[in-house]
Amino acid sequence: MTGPNFRLPPTSPTLLDETTKPYFLWWTDATVGQLKEHLRSPDPEERAYWMGALLREANSRDVWLFVTTDDIRALWPRLIRYLGRSRQMWAWLLDFPPPEWPPVSQIRAGVRRSTAEIARKPWRLAD
Repeated sequence: MTGPNFRLPPTSPTLLDETTKPYFLWWTDATVGQLKEHLRSPDPEERAYWMGALLREANSRDVWLFVTTDDIRALWPRLIRYLGRSRQMWAWLLDFPPPEWPPVSQIRAGVRRSTAEIARKPWRLAD
């Protein structure tokens, strides 16, 4: 079965349950429902952090349960910092040029966050 509307099933049917703790959020106790809330946050940095975690850690067939290519494209400039080693793959899949990493402009500007600040709200930018 192929075509524009064909989608592989999730790697686990439990990902359809809002109360499930997804395998790809192994470092937190967030549930599927909480992930969806984070992905709908009005704060673009919060959305980027959680979407980055999803793209970085989840099987690519599970990604599409939560986001669309339009969602990813809309957050791309904020998102690339959270993608880790998957950054190049996602850029290639979305037909973007390879992202510069680390971002030289931020390094030259001296943008830094404390460990305590990162632990509290990892998606927040330094003030």
